[in-house]
Amino acid sequence: MPKRQISLAAGILPEATPAQLIEAAAASDFDFGGMWAERETWTPATTRAIRKQARDAGVELLDLEVAWIMPGPVDPWLAELVGMAAELGARNLLCVSSDPDMSATTAKFQAMVDAAKGTGVRINLEFGPFTEVKTIHAARAILESVEGEAKALLVDTLHWARSGGTAEDLAAIPREWLSYCQPCDAPADAPDLSNFDAIIDDAINRRMPLGQGGLPLASMIDALPDDLPLAIEERSAALREAFPDLNERAREVARTSRLWLDSR
Repeated sequence: MPKRQISLAAGILPEATPAQLIEAAAASDFDFGGMWAERETWTPATTRAIRKQARDAGVELLDLEVAWIMPGPVDPWLAELVGMAAELGARNLLCVSSDPDMSATTAKFQAMVDAAKGTGVRINLEFGPFTEVKTIHAARAILESVEGEAKALLVDTLHWARSGGTAEDLAAIPREWLSYCQPCDAPADAPDLSNFDAIIDDAINRRMPLGQGGLPLASMIDALPDDLPLAIEERSAALREAFPDLNERAREVARTSRLWLDSR
């Protein structure tokens, strides 16, 4: 079986600048890098600089985060992110929704899929208890209503497990909807899903290296295509404390991820 392609998810290095994300990906045993764009600090000059830095470093971006659908009128930033992803050469744009109106979420997601046509970028809808698209079934219903080859469904193993997902749910996803996924491990005990702060703490502080927690990772990986790239989403307070150096942290995540994947 060919070696799994893995990517450095931007969330592993939440304190990193865009330039530092590229540096960390280049300094570690990842096949791809991930990028995070903040509206307040990202400019067209940033896009040009990061595109050049990534090209010079030989880093291909697997994804750009995050297109956040909010209630109310369509935010022009969403379309800007599609254009930025295309200019950066990122294969995917990660999208989540905090709009409780599923019709509005679907329409806004459709607009991004339309904007991505012909760019090579796929718009990946991520589900989870921290969003209004809380389950794989809710995400699937949206994708079934959206037209266009740029649509995709993103599975994060933590959110999949916490929302009650099963391996059968994953196996039933149309293959053409899958562009990449975000695996991590975590404690088997879930937070109180009625406590939003606990859900967020679980997502950004309590994740664990692949194979070192209590999630049913093996069944998840087995249910997904063998050639699907994996963006390792090990957001962890313990990891940040143990590896304050960004490049060392990236190398450690690549090491533990390869170790578990190769053991399979």
